[in-house]
Amino acid sequence: MAKNIQSLERAAAMLRLLAGGERRLGLSDIASSLGLAKGTAHGILRTLQAEGFVEQEAASGRYQLGAELLRLGNSYLDVHELRARALVWTDDLARSSGESVHLGVLHQQGVLIVHHVFRPDDSRQVLEVGAMQPLHSTALGKILSAYDPVAHSEVLEVPREGFTPRTVTDLTEFEALLDLTRAKGWASDVEETWEGVASVAAPIHDRRRMPVGAVAITGAVERVCGDSGELRSELVAAVRDCARAVSRDLGAGRF
Repeated sequence: MAKNIQSLERAAAMLRLLAGGERRLGLSDIASSLGLAKGTAHGILRTLQAEGFVEQEAASGRYQLGAELLRLGNSYLDVHELRARALVWTDDLARSSGESVHLGVLHQQGVLIVHHVFRPDDSRQVLEVGAMQPLHSTALGKILSAYDPVAHSEVLEVPREGFTPRTVTDLTEFEALLDLTRAKGWASDVEETWEGVASVAAPIHDRRRMPVGAVAITGAVERVCGDSGELRSELVAAVRDCARAVSRDLGAGRF
């Protein structure tokens, strides 16, 4: 069994100590509370300070939690709230569409699936929560790239792999595709990532009207697309309605 890394355990204990009790603590207080030598405690504090997890008050020299922890905490809360707000709406979307529904957020130059509602039939399905999808070829990725400036920057930095003959990899074509996505308000993926699979996605906004995620219907091409090969308009409307409903629950108002 692998051993825990002692320095990380001490850093975690230090953060917990600063999070409780007094708001600011001096070096001696921290070292004494954790049973550490002052030199050891100071080295850990300097590292945490350099990463923004701890701040030192100039006048007193005391330490407190830093802004980076607040940012990370808010990121977790945003995803947690997004999932909580989307539960009912995504369940309804899966039931009404008869297809799988995915909720995705930007993460490490890709799309992280944070919620997955199975297609409401008896077929064998695999839970995809925690899976990563590419930004440039999936409906979720394209809608995030179109509306989120950070996602847009990141999708330009990674290689745009051609998963199928339909995948758009050329930068000029891809930017034109994002322009069209913004004009429509939704994105599609018809066999651009997986053969035989089609998807349609719409953006979710928060109370600041910032894009915080996206919701998508995914299923077999013959079910998601009509006889003409175009996405079924009722599915597009249903995804957009779901995204608007979740956005309203997050305080975004009408879109």
